[in-house]
Amino acid sequence: MEHPPYRLAEELDRFLGDPDDPQAIFSYARTVALDDAEEFPADICRSLQEWGLSDYYVPERHGGALTNYEQLLQLIRTVARRDLTTAIGHGKTYLGGVCVWVAGSAEQAQRLGADIRAGVPVSLGLTERAHGSDLLAGEVSGETPPRLPDGGWLVSGEKWLINNATRGSLISLLTRTNPAGGPRGFSVLLVDKRELDERTYRHLPKVHTHGIRGADISGIAFDGAKVPAGALVGAEGSGVETVIKALQLTRTMCAALSLGAGDHGLRIALDFAEERELYGRRLMELPKARRTLGEAAADVLLHEALALFATRAVHTQTAEMSLTAAVTKYLLPTGTEEVLTELTRLLGARAFLKDVHAHGRFQKLERDHRIVGLFDGNTLVNLNSLVNQFRSLGRGHRRATGDTAGAAAAYDLGGPLPELDPTALSVVARRGSGVIAGLGASVASLEEQARQNPALGPALDAARRLLGATDAVHEEMTAQQDVLTDVPPAAFETARRYALCYAGAVCTGLWAANADELAADPAVGALWQDGLWLHGALERILVRLDPGPPRDAAHDTYEELLAQLRAARSAGRLFALLAQRSPAAPAREKAAAAAGENERTSC
Repeated sequence: MEHPPYRLAEELDRFLGDPDDPQAIFSYARTVALDDAEEFPADICRSLQEWGLSDYYVPERHGGALTNYEQLLQLIRTVARRDLTTAIGHGKTYLGGVCVWVAGSAEQAQRLGADIRAGVPVSLGLTERAHGSDLLAGEVSGETPPRLPDGGWLVSGEKWLINNATRGSLISLLTRTNPAGGPRGFSVLLVDKRELDERTYRHLPKVHTHGIRGADISGIAFDGAKVPAGALVGAEGSGVETVIKALQLTRTMCAALSLGAGDHGLRIALDFAEERELYGRRLMELPKARRTLGEAAADVLLHEALALFATRAVHTQTAEMSLTAAVTKYLLPTGTEEVLTELTRLLGARAFLKDVHAHGRFQKLERDHRIVGLFDGNTLVNLNSLVNQFRSLGRGHRRATGDTAGAAAAYDLGGPLPELDPTALSVVARRGSGVIAGLGASVASLEEQARQNPALGPALDAARRLLGATDAVHEEMTAQQDVLTDVPPAAFETARRYALCYAGAVCTGLWAANADELAADPAVGALWQDGLWLHGALERILVRLDPGPPRDAAHDTYEELLAQLRAARSAGRLFALLAQRSPAAPAREKAAAAAGENERTSC
């Protein structure tokens, strides 16, 4: 299948060149050196601007090139696969603009879109030193004294731990504009620092971080900064609702960072296992190493499946994004951290050392990725979001309601996506989950196909077990649905299990919708044939739902996934559900052809 988002990402990857070439501006060697120096990757960001990546941060209706969010997912994944610092530093501009795409006026969005396309960095100012994720406790305030005839604000207070707070020229600022308004007392102001009196604001020092050392993680303090009325995004008092809806998009796009990290980590570990000799044998020949790589391969495909669905559901199942975004933002960072932890054990000391294996990239990658689970709502924030929806989710499961048509449209990778309607975003999924409501039909489809192809038996067995686990989790949710404050640990555990069931339902639906076509694809067909990747993904979910000894039924699947991982690496392809070539592939093919010609000549 020629899937446009992967082709676009391939074009960007090719433009950036072979990351193994130390002379390339966006090489692995360059990013490691910048990390050592704690230097922002300015030259690399300029090359991304030259290609036009910033255009894809701006919706087409506002003058940009963003037509679907799956497209943006693959672009940011491509950057993150090379360097998370760059992906986070450059991609923050997209996060900074989302509040305007969700609630801003057409004129405001056009102006911001033009700035972003011109390369102007934008930031998102939510958190404060004393309050962290508690947005309702925010103290940055905007007074409206009579001496401002345009109805603007005098903004005072401090935002801290803000990505691009210093580099950014514009900042979407959550501001308390009505001290007595409670949750309706906050507004989003698009503050343009270029228009402020320089005496009324100052940048806070860069915070030295364990990972993403070169990123601009700093802060900004305002002291009576005059912000005009035209800076208001949406209606006054709608700031918290606007931010919550915007975070549904930004949390979904954070999946790209984890996908890129998983791609990179798996490649480093695979190359190490192929080269390293231990106890007189290559590491690749040892059963434990093979198992670790096979399970990691299954996890990476599971994460990709959920991310593909989530970014397509932005368009087709918009009213349920409060649910999809929370599941995605919880599962992908935590799941990728688990993958990197297991690969650390495989690499041993070389996971921590510099200049020994892969220029020390793994230790940088592992450090950098830790922050992904923290920003735009940490793990507990996203699980708590699910807990808050237990009542509607339990009711929806009993009634089998939810947007099943929207889920089906997101599953169909060959189908068109409608333009995102931001007004359809909702704070909660009121009718339940279309993904969960459609799980029974997906399993029934798998049963029908298994009657014709017995090789689908292991995947079908796993899907049936998932269906049973999903029913059990909803019983737990119903019993805990009245939790309002002081959420007990059991409710968080139920939310974790629900997220796993949701991901399993996504994998089953995605496979059922696309296997017939993709099984015939010469590049990735083996992953789709006989339910291979589906079985691996479901087994990884089931072991987390019910930890226990490894099931024998999964052993052969992990072995075959490892074989496909090695084949993709050898052929210069990304190990993924859909085909994408590596930028270094042509050079390798040319070298292989030359080697073959030399062998024929010598014979």
